[in-house]
Amino acid sequence: MSNGTLFVCPTPIGNLEDITLRTLKVLNEVDIIAAEDTRHTLKLLNHYEIKKPLTSYHEHNKWEKGQVILEKLKLGKNIALVSDAGMPGISDPGEELIGLAIAEDIHVVALPGATASITALILSGLPTRKFVFEGFLSSNKKERISELERLRGETRTIILYEAPHRLMYLLKDMKEVLGNRNISISRELTKVYEETFRGTIEEAILAFKDNRRGEFVIIIEGGKIEEVNPYENISIKEHIKAYLEEGMTKKDAVKKVASDRNLAKNIVYKESIDL
Repeated sequence: MSNGTLFVCPTPIGNLEDITLRTLKVLNEVDIIAAEDTRHTLKLLNHYEIKKPLTSYHEHNKWEKGQVILEKLKLGKNIALVSDAGMPGISDPGEELIGLAIAEDIHVVALPGATASITALILSGLPTRKFVFEGFLSSNKKERISELERLRGETRTIILYEAPHRLMYLLKDMKEVLGNRNISISRELTKVYEETFRGTIEEAILAFKDNRRGEFVIIIEGGKIEEVNPYENISIKEHIKAYLEEGMTKKDAVKKVASDRNLAKNIVYKESIDL
């Protein structure tokens, strides 16, 4: 008997209409649906009148249940993997099940769909060309500070997730380690009370002091790229000599060095007199 297929199915992050026709088709056709919270997923299935067997697969049973699901896949069962919201495998125990299936040569199909991190990034107004996703930082202050220090030199836009009860701790640590950067904070994405804050970290601390409901996606401006002066380790005279050796006239070399170093030409000329 050939193996079944593991379908990775993204579910709405808020609005129940944010689900693809293909995902609904797969959920209707698979043999079993592995869900992070079966009660939560049942509401979605009932909304779309999908009746399929559910099995729980979450952080606290992922190793034991992962093996059970793997055996069913080997028996030819097609299984859909869903999380409570968004794409399974992103800050989610689905990562392990997908890895197990691939290691056993089981066919894995990932369907496109809603993802909170990318939705919040687009809403942020911060650079999107290059970014890094860090998910949840540690709940331990010392470890969290260490993680932020590692990110201090990151020049790409940074994406974080955070729970409401830890938001203020994270914001204050970010201010201490990263400085008062521009950030965006999105909460309740695609829901009725969706909100996106844009401003500095200091402004965010004030804005969310008494308003910490919902799951948060935090988008942080990347660090500035420090311009390196390639001429700081050579003298003006050595700089002139380098251009002379390339075949420039003294006059052109003086002009070029003055431009490179943003200096007045008479200052550079004095260094060239005995050359």
